[in-house]
Amino acid sequence: MPSTARTRLRLAGALATVLVAAGVVTGPAAQAHEQPAHGKPRATLADLAHRHGRYFGSATDNPELTDTAYTKILGHEFDMITPGNGMKWYATEPQQGVFDWTAGDEIVDLARAQHQKVRAHTLVWHSQLPDWLTAKQWTADELRAVLKNHIQTEVRHYRGKVYAWDVVNEAFNEDGTYRETVFYKTLGPGYIADALRWAHQADPKAKLYLNDYNIEAVGPKSDAYYALARQLKAQKVPLDGIGLQAHLALQYGYPTTLEDNLRRFSRLGLDTALTEVDVRMLLPATEEKLAQQADWYRDMTESCLAVRRCVGITVWDYTDKYSWIPAFFPGEGAALPWDEQLAPKPAYRAIREALS
Repeated sequence: MPSTARTRLRLAGALATVLVAAGVVTGPAAQAHEQPAHGKPRATLADLAHRHGRYFGSATDNPELTDTAYTKILGHEFDMITPGNGMKWYATEPQQGVFDWTAGDEIVDLARAQHQKVRAHTLVWHSQLPDWLTAKQWTADELRAVLKNHIQTEVRHYRGKVYAWDVVNEAFNEDGTYRETVFYKTLGPGYIADALRWAHQADPKAKLYLNDYNIEAVGPKSDAYYALARQLKAQKVPLDGIGLQAHLALQYGYPTTLEDNLRRFSRLGLDTALTEVDVRMLLPATEEKLAQQADWYRDMTESCLAVRRCVGITVWDYTDKYSWIPAFFPGEGAALPWDEQLAPKPAYRAIREALS
C-alpha cells in the first residue's frame, strides 16, 4: 500500500477513535455506522480476508452460545471458529478412557451450520488436564499409550470436520528450553514428533500445528520453535504449520520482527497463522490506548498479508464481553475489536482498512 494511502487510512482511523472516545459513535449507532449507505450487504472481515486468500476467525466458548446477539455477529463476520475450551483434555476425557464430546460437538455443529471451518484446539497441553492424569506417576510406556489413545480417539472423532489441529500447545519456556510438562519429563522431547505422527494417522487431511505465545518476535523462544520445526521437517514428521498466539499487551511493546519471523517459518515450507490474537491494555481504556491498539491490529494484519504462507488470523473471541483477559490479568482488558456492548472499536476499523 502506498505510504500516502496508508497515512489517509490511519488518519481516518484516528478520527473514528476520537468519535468513539467522545461518545459520538457508540453502541447500536456504531453498528449502524458500519453499514454502507447504498444498502448492499457490507463485506465482512471474512469476505475481505478471502480476497487475499486468507481466513479471519474467532474463538468462542460454549457458555456464550446462548447469547443470540453475540452468535449473530460470530456467524456473520467470521469464516473460522476455534473452540476455546471444549476440545481440551479435561473436557474430552474427564475419566481415563471415557470420552465426552458434548462441548466440542456443539461448536463444530454450529460452525458447520454457518458454513464455517474449525481450528481444533488443543490435543497436548500442560494445562487444563484431568485429575486422573496429573495425580498419577506414569511410566514412559503407560503415558505413551495414554497419550496416543487420547490423540487418536479425539482426532478420529472429528475427522473430516475440522480444518486444523493445534497438536502440541506451549511446549517451550521463554528462554527456549523445553517446558517440563508431565509429557516432557516422562517421555522426553520425542513426544512432540509422536503426537504429530499419531494425529496424522488419525486424520491425514487435517493441518497439524505447534502453537505458542510470545513467539511473535524473533528471539530465544521462537528460535527454539524454528530449530524444532527444521528438525521435524528433516525427519519427515507431519508438521504443517506454526501458530503464533499473539496475546499482546500495549505496555510491553509491539513485536516489530513479526513479519520477518513469519517469513522464516514459511521458508521451511510451513504455514503460519495468528491463532489467539488480542491486545490488552492497562485499564481504563483511553482514546490514545485505543488508537495504539488499532495500529497494532492493523500492523499484525498487514504482516500476515505480506507473507504468502500466513494463512489467517483468529481473535481470541471477538468481544471484550467474553474476553479471558480480566480474569487472568487483573486491571487489564479492553483487548478485542468489539467492546462489551458488541459495538465495533477502532481496532475493528483498522483491521478492515488493512484487509481492504
